[in-house]
Amino acid sequence: MATADHAYVVAGCPHTVDDVPSPCVSVRWSAADTGVTADGAPVLLDTCAAQCFSAALVPQGPPVVQAAQRKVTVR
Repeated sequence: MATADHAYVVAGCPHTVDDVPSPCVSVRWSAADTGVTADGAPVLLDTCAAQCFSAALVPQGPPVVQAAQRKVTVR
């Protein structure tokens, strides 16, 4: 389950400022106050807002989230 406390990898960010590459390196999530938590952290829902930031912490807009299937092992 994804929560606002998790760290996420940012890949493929082609953002530039004045023709100088300034890729997104982090995402900050604003989890809605839904009361849904996991281990005390707000759960991220499809309605949660987010903002991408450069290494200099310059806001660069919302991320495009791509779902990935995780491997499930049954023991």
